[in-house]
Amino acid sequence: MAAARADDDTVRLTTLDNGIRVVTEHMDSVRSVATGVWVGVGARDEPEALSGASHFLEHLLFKGTATRSAQDIAESVDAVGGEMNAFTTKEYTAYYTRLPAAELAFGIELLGDVVAAPAFRPEEVDTERHVILEEILMNEDAPDDRVHTLVFEARYPDHPLGREVLGDAGTIEAMARDDIADFHARHYRPENLVVAAAGLLDHDDVVARVDAALSTLPAGVPPERTAPSSTPRPLAVLRRPTEQVHLALAWPGLSQDDPDRYALSVANHVLGGGTASRLFQEVREKRGLAYGVYSSPSSYADTGLVLAYVGTAPMRMGEAVDVVAEVVDGLVGGGVTDTELAVARGYLEGSLVLGLEDSSSRMGRIGSNVCTRGKVIPIEEHLDRIRAVTHDDVARVLGRVFGGERTLAAVGPVDDRDFPV
Repeated sequence: MAAARADDDTVRLTTLDNGIRVVTEHMDSVRSVATGVWVGVGARDEPEALSGASHFLEHLLFKGTATRSAQDIAESVDAVGGEMNAFTTKEYTAYYTRLPAAELAFGIELLGDVVAAPAFRPEEVDTERHVILEEILMNEDAPDDRVHTLVFEARYPDHPLGREVLGDAGTIEAMARDDIADFHARHYRPENLVVAAAGLLDHDDVVARVDAALSTLPAGVPPERTAPSSTPRPLAVLRRPTEQVHLALAWPGLSQDDPDRYALSVANHVLGGGTASRLFQEVREKRGLAYGVYSSPSSYADTGLVLAYVGTAPMRMGEAVDVVAEVVDGLVGGGVTDTELAVARGYLEGSLVLGLEDSSSRMGRIGSNVCTRGKVIPIEEHLDRIRAVTHDDVARVLGRVFGGERTLAAVGPVDDRDFPV
């Protein structure tokens, strides 16, 4: 095994002999422990015919193992007052528990069983298939969600980053039990696994228990990824009989390790990251164009985007698009004020600190860090990088992002002719 200090004395990282990385953070002030298994495979790693396989797996792993039924799993977690859940993203999948600290051994053993030895009983595969189809229909019925899917499809055409994490009805209906089991066998391997734990724990104890639970997994290889290369489409419109038109405007963003990512976070907060932002103040407070308006960046291993969302009445959609464009142009042309820079840096610093108040958030931070970057970035380094962002840094990143081609997506009672591009 290889061990290293990943942050300060409270965070430690060990790589097991089979390649699984175990990262922990000791917290004296809590009586809980949050444990997660982070799998470095997500929606972007699926062949088109298996779109949605990672999310399907997320559901199926809670349906039972060779020795536990789904009800056994649920009852055992409830019996100690804990919680267990999972989520899937475009680049990783995570399974986690939060339990009383005395139940650490149970949590690791349970997660190890769930992740390493799912039963994939045919009848349960079919039951969960219907659950996921309902989830897809639910997403289709939420136009504010659907417009996000639409803008990603347009921004990353012919690339898995452009696909919905859920997959679509066609791929989910066609996915056989053996297809899913083979996907699991290929990707749920030590090289792709990170076990993270935070709370009242001992690192060496966690390492020993993870080794006992997962040491027999056979070797595998990380997924091969190709960066998007197709030209984004400038317009994507989906006609729906909704009361509002839901608009998403997207520009090229930054990858997760880009040196300008902290400056982008500051720029985004000024643009649409909070109630003091320019978009919120101009679109909602001054003009009354929308109830919901915001911007957000998304970053991946090799690309990213910045998105602005507005939901507005059909008769005002043209004005809404124009106002967003005016706000962006004003920000790029004039930069941020001293007050805006100070507010954005203060917000990002404060929200980072406040977001680490419990064992679950601490576990999520160290788990995602090791899964996506191979190391834990110390909190103080994050804070120092935020505090160091200057006017010039923001101006540079604004030019990089908003100098690129824009994509507009719309869902509502509209068609392509309403948006001359």
